[in-house]
Amino acid sequence: MLYWLLKYVLLGPWLRLFYRPQVEGRRHVPATGPAIIASNHLAFSDSIFMPLVVRRKVTFVAKAEYFTGRGIKGWLVKMFFIGSGTIPMDRTGGRAARAALETQLRVLREGRLAGIYPEGTRSPDGRLYRGKTGVARLALESGAPVVPVAMLNADELQPPGRLLPRFKRVKIRFGPPIDFGRYAGMSGDRFVERAITDEIMYRLMELSGREYVDVYAQKVKAEQPRTPDGAAARATTAGTGTGTGTGTVSPARVPG
Repeated sequence: MLYWLLKYVLLGPWLRLFYRPQVEGRRHVPATGPAIIASNHLAFSDSIFMPLVVRRKVTFVAKAEYFTGRGIKGWLVKMFFIGSGTIPMDRTGGRAARAALETQLRVLREGRLAGIYPEGTRSPDGRLYRGKTGVARLALESGAPVVPVAMLNADELQPPGRLLPRFKRVKIRFGPPIDFGRYAGMSGDRFVERAITDEIMYRLMELSGREYVDVYAQKVKAEQPRTPDGAAARATTAGTGTGTGTGTVSPARVPG
């Protein structure tokens, strides 16, 4: 109930007024039945703007830290994620991560939409990074199609460290659903899961026009220098701030 109240009464109308979402390919999101919405991840506001333009409810998982913040800001963030139906996820792996996956599978088995960021974290510099195979396991175990969606300029609206997005038109592009039925019954095969994940990332690269980097974003973040306040400094590679180039994928990673 709170989800729809936020989307259509308390928050959604104002977001549409100030950010005037420009959406391409929304027709690719199935009107009924389960589907996995797989998106690149440029900014915190991705989890606000993308569900805003989808007529159905999109259920995401998010890092558990969003639910444990302190003070007024922490409480507001927690209430937002609870209201949006987001599922907390312990990113340390193991049983907790599997529990989050099972929750998303339940969402799909109920015929709903499950949202996921295959990169596992926000891009540190606007480029597209190697996907984690959780999205492939979701697709294989649920049999649901994967709808790729590219957030085209969220990092311009909300650069790292910025609390509120700038008032600028947000642009989002959906691609045709990908059916992985040809891999039915092959869940748990790490080569198959990697092939599926790489195919999804390749589609996201095509949709977004972002340069692809075949390493995990989390590793890049861990290697970045720290600022005096302890935050990771943003990468300053020339030409990657907005990621407008088409980039390349390692030949070993291009789906056949």
